Amino acid sequence: MHVAANKIQIISLLASASALAWALPASAASRDDEAAAEAAADAAPAVGESDIIVTGAARAQRRFDVPYAVNSLSQAEVERIAPKSFADLLGTVPGIQVEATGGEVQNITRIRGIPTDRGYMIFQQDGLPLYHEIDGVFFNSGEGMNRYDLMTERVEIVRGGPAPIYASSAAAIANNITVTGTDEARGRAQVTIGDTGLYRLDAVQSGPLGERTYYAIGGFLRQHDGYRKSGFPSDKGGQIRANLKHDFDNGFVKVAVTYVNDHNLFYLPIPIADPRNPAVSLDRYIDYHRGTMNSPALRNVNIKYRDGSGTVQGLNRDLADGRHMRFFNANLHYQGEFGDYAVSAKVGFTKGKSSFDAFYSTTNPADATTFANGYLAAARTAFGAGVARMGYAIAGTNGATAYDPSTASGLVMSGQYRAVEADFHSTQADLSVTRKFETGFGTHDIRVGTYGSIYGNKSLQVYQDMLIEVRGQPRTLDLLAYSATGAVLGSVTDKGVLRYTTTLNQGEGDAKMIAVYANDTWDITRGLRLDAGIRKEWYDLDGFALLSANANLGDATTLADDTTRAFTGAIVSNKLKPSATNWTVGLNYDFNGNLGAYGRVSNLEVPPNLGVTTSTAPTIIKTKARQYEVGLKASFGPHYLYVTGFYTKFDPFNASFVAFNPITGRNDQAVPFIGEAVSKGVEVDGRLAPTSWFELAGSVTWQDPEYRNLANTAGADPSAVNGNQIIREPKFFGNLRPTLHFPVGDGELEVSGRYEWTGRRYVDLFNLTGLPAFQTIGASVSVTQGGWRFQVVGDNLTNAKGLTEGNPRTDQLAGQGASDAIYGRPLFGRNFRFILSRSW
Repeated sequence: MHVAANKIQIISLLASASALAWALPASAASRDDEAAAEAAADAAPAVGESDIIVTGAARAQRRFDVPYAVNSLSQAEVERIAPKSFADLLGTVPGIQVEATGGEVQNITRIRGIPTDRGYMIFQQDGLPLYHEIDGVFFNSGEGMNRYDLMTERVEIVRGGPAPIYASSAAAIANNITVTGTDEARGRAQVTIGDTGLYRLDAVQSGPLGERTYYAIGGFLRQHDGYRKSGFPSDKGGQIRANLKHDFDNGFVKVAVTYVNDHNLFYLPIPIADPRNPAVSLDRYIDYHRGTMNSPALRNVNIKYRDGSGTVQGLNRDLADGRHMRFFNANLHYQGEFGDYAVSAKVGFTKGKSSFDAFYSTTNPADATTFANGYLAAARTAFGAGVARMGYAIAGTNGATAYDPSTASGLVMSGQYRAVEADFHSTQADLSVTRKFETGFGTHDIRVGTYGSIYGNKSLQVYQDMLIEVRGQPRTLDLLAYSATGAVLGSVTDKGVLRYTTTLNQGEGDAKMIAVYANDTWDITRGLRLDAGIRKEWYDLDGFALLSANANLGDATTLADDTTRAFTGAIVSNKLKPSATNWTVGLNYDFNGNLGAYGRVSNLEVPPNLGVTTSTAPTIIKTKARQYEVGLKASFGPHYLYVTGFYTKFDPFNASFVAFNPITGRNDQAVPFIGEAVSKGVEVDGRLAPTSWFELAGSVTWQDPEYRNLANTAGADPSAVNGNQIIREPKFFGNLRPTLHFPVGDGELEVSGRYEWTGRRYVDLFNLTGLPAFQTIGASVSVTQGGWRFQVVGDNLTNAKGLTEGNPRTDQLAGQGASDAIYGRPLFGRNFRFILSRSW
């Protein structure tokens, strides 16, 4: 639905910011953030190549000087880490726990125990999000839209601190700072080949284009068979980014564009043990490290449902399409100084489409005989009393190719094919003014600004259940009803479909929001600084959803279409006008240029997202998080140590979930838990370089994430949940990254390692089933000579076993019937990548 009258007001704001960006260059005397960063670096002791911070600060500052927890990862550091995905890179930062087992995108990121799949981490590109909300309709606007390549100069990650002031719904910010041209022409090309069928080309070029005008362009192309054997490529596509920048005497203006067209397969949990006897491994059928339920058998899936006019629709879907993200983003950034005033204006526009095909885990594997007999009564009712027995066949053969589970695992299982189409748009603008002035009692650096966004999406979600065998790249199965003479009388399934369209959602929503914010950095005396900010947001959400009901499509030969969801022709409209108030106060004291301490409290309010307006039964709740942190910091040349204690309280915290119902095949078992979630802990981030040839970097996080004061209205006992460890949150995780440097001719040989560990977690609210702790080891060897660089990277060298996620569709309430999980998303197996690059 459209809200055109009010949209005009926001569009006017965005247009004003854009006009201001073009009008301001006429004034005098200023520098941009990059020049400020250089000046800060020149004025401060050397503490590392990526020490200058612009995210969450009014002006560029040394990392040591900012009163909050932040990391900055340069290209050189990322090269050494050699992450498989953006989530894998973020996992090296303290306080951020990731589950990077879903593939290149769609992974899980949690910040300081925050119990959501994104942890309220907002991704930005040069200070603006690509899409306003954390998640769209089955597309992650963070890792899913932001891809690391050579056009990323560095990534700055702010945890807590002023994040709620400088971004909406932000407990943390990951800001991708892109390459910008300078007077010096520079470029790089890089080829990556992996033993998992990976072929990737990265390139970047930047330099002067004319007097005080500069350009940068770069991106990547990639095809990858995948870390798990699906029978078709896992990832294919790429992105390109480019910008033009012109410097004025008092600042700059920069125009940038991004285009992404990329397919990424989503890896879902797999069974690893026989539920009839959890001591029996299923590894011989589904390889722990390389196996997957993704299969060529799912490359031509037909999905049936009835539309609002009563017509049966058919969708043909191909699992190999995966998560196909296509979007274009353009943005304009102006920055300049006018006397004592620094002005920043940013405008961005994104238009895109996401097509999502994935095969989700549902229930545990079942004994094939027990499963078949469970349909015997229904088959006799549908196909007559002559049904003598149930049996299996390869899907689509009408019994001609029989399948006997007893010759394999003796198990069968169902999975859910999900097809989602989403069209989205997002326009966002930020305009701020910063002024520093002296008073009789210290110096104030005040920034005031406004941020506005117009965004929306329309979507169609269709899910259906498939019956498969238990093995890697499984074949789909039919469950048939046989007479005493062996004749096929009917089928429970239809060409492998156990239940057609168990979930059917369609809707459209539009939103607009506006925020005003202010932050004051008050240098009271030498070394003593008070930092305080506030942000007020107003939203206008407007959307509708199509209602659906159960329907029988009328095929008497199968049970698969008996309870198909069908649109009724009716719609439900939803309008919502929430608001949020965020604030932060921090006090910092630096004993000298090398030692300091700070304390901070922040308040984050997360209003309902646009998805509540496109739901037929929305749950509307405003999440609130109060964050406290105390930090100690030490920085001596190449050495540093940052220790931060944190305490986060959610009140109210919505721990409700909708579980998969094996009877209906729908996610319709609502289990409401409302209460509090508390996480307290300590994160440590350090680097030690005692000699020119050795350094040790790493991060460690200890936390105690637990549920408190939960209430339940569905009969579950919340007293057995209160005090328990939050689902999938470890108490201890971290990494150590030693590096050795050896001179080789005019170049260098670098040998680095990466040791990571994750503590025990649980899949359910009652902490009945655990995900065991695990450790992995990786290594990298690189040789640099002139402009050439060759690197070999190995991950999980010991083929360590470790489970993530569990099976979220069914786990939350009852676990998996075993003390250790028998169903989950395992770590990828040992793999190697070979990287050759040339810089000029």
